[in-house]
Amino acid sequence: MSITLPTDSVSTKFSTIGSLVGGSGGLLAYVYIIAGLCMLVVLIRGGIILMTAAGNPKKSAEGYGDITAAIIGFAIIFLSYIIAQIVQVMLGVKFL
Repeated sequence: MSITLPTDSVSTKFSTIGSLVGGSGGLLAYVYIIAGLCMLVVLIRGGIILMTAAGNPKKSAEGYGDITAAIIGFAIIFLSYIIAQIVQVMLGVKFL
């Protein structure tokens, strides 16, 4: 007597964790897109807060804080992409 497990579209498309994370249609590409859109929204929000601060130091600091956070976030995203490319070359794992 043998037990057969049901198969679904995800288990047949992504056979390994590496293909799920970074392969064709993997999660990594979507993470970069979503993170870039979030960065854009935070940059725009910080700019609007800064423009409407009208000399209020608290509002100006909040606007500068948002812009700084967006730039640091972009740097982290960019570095993670570079690290993923290095891992791809060194280990032969295809991410994007």
